[in-house]
Amino acid sequence: MMQRFVDAGHIAGASTLVARRGEIVHAADVGHRDREAGVPMTADTIFRIYSMTKPIVSTALMLLHEEGAFQLEHPVAKYLPAFGDSKVMEPDGTLVDQARPMEVRDVLAHTSGLTYDFVVDNPVAALYREARVMNDMSRTLEECIDVIAGLPLASQPGEKWRYSVGIDVAARLIEVLSGQTVGEFLQERMFAPLGMTDTGFVVAESSIDRLAAMYGLPDLIGQNYHAGNLVEAALAGFNERLDVTDTYPTDQPDTFQRGGVGMFSTIGDYHRFAQMLCNRGNLDGERIIGRKTLELMHGNHLPAELLPWDVLGMENPGWGFGLGSRVMLDVAATRGPGSVGEYGWAGAAKTYFWVDPAEDLVGLFMTQYMTGPELPERDFRSLVYAAVTD
Repeated sequence: MMQRFVDAGHIAGASTLVARRGEIVHAADVGHRDREAGVPMTADTIFRIYSMTKPIVSTALMLLHEEGAFQLEHPVAKYLPAFGDSKVMEPDGTLVDQARPMEVRDVLAHTSGLTYDFVVDNPVAALYREARVMNDMSRTLEECIDVIAGLPLASQPGEKWRYSVGIDVAARLIEVLSGQTVGEFLQERMFAPLGMTDTGFVVAESSIDRLAAMYGLPDLIGQNYHAGNLVEAALAGFNERLDVTDTYPTDQPDTFQRGGVGMFSTIGDYHRFAQMLCNRGNLDGERIIGRKTLELMHGNHLPAELLPWDVLGMENPGWGFGLGSRVMLDVAATRGPGSVGEYGWAGAAKTYFWVDPAEDLVGLFMTQYMTGPELPERDFRSLVYAAVTD
């Protein structure tokens, strides 16, 4: 099935992996990581994982919750005071006070009122584009969050599920609460203990040849780009090799550390993170996080009136949302196989993972195709669940 997508020209190549009961039961690579150079896809290929950065950073922040560094209902402004002055932009453009303070749980669950620059459903997104929130790589994380805090909120905290830079705020919270950069914290508390040697905000010069080329639609976080341009490109059949080094550099770890995007990883490394989650916080004798913390994270934190949530206007019935990941609530409503309690997330370049505790199963799909209408990850899920026969 994955080879069909390659043969049709939808993707250049893909890596897939499935683990069941702690054992890898499927791993395969098809196509190329660099089609023009004829370099095949391999298990050690490095990918830009975009929003699959979010579950890692969300888990890292919850390590600090375990240590009593904060509570989920604490105002973000308790730790990042600039957010105490953030106003909310009403539909008519007027600015009003927050009805209640933005809380830490809001930035993890995407109910903060923050937004993204590539959306077109609110005027604040245009202000994000003007301020280059997503694509000024000269700013540190601290500087980026200061810019965000100075812009209005697109909705009242708790009023709407709105995909946003909230996890970037979570990453800055890690820095303030731990006294380390988010990269240092992740390396010490997660990547080193889990043996994730190819994961981080930089690609070593000696490993650059393993980085997959990017293909697909134009750069989603490119300057002055938004979802309307994306639709136009898709309708025009745009599918080209892309240079995304300006918005996703391999060699700027001092400034390019974020929470919502920015990490590089391999399918094997990300499997170790996902398997740790599936194992309720343990991997190979290393406890990273507590079982009860994971249960808290992967419960549904959205009230019924905020469901179904949507990204770029596409609703996701049957899914709730936890602290950093989607959570399956109703299998039939999702229109695909799975289990209640399954969780995971995806990235803009079509990286995708899920953890199914009921089946003790982890699935990963990795390619480098910027957004687009084809959904090979959904076909991959169907094949995986069809193979569960016990």
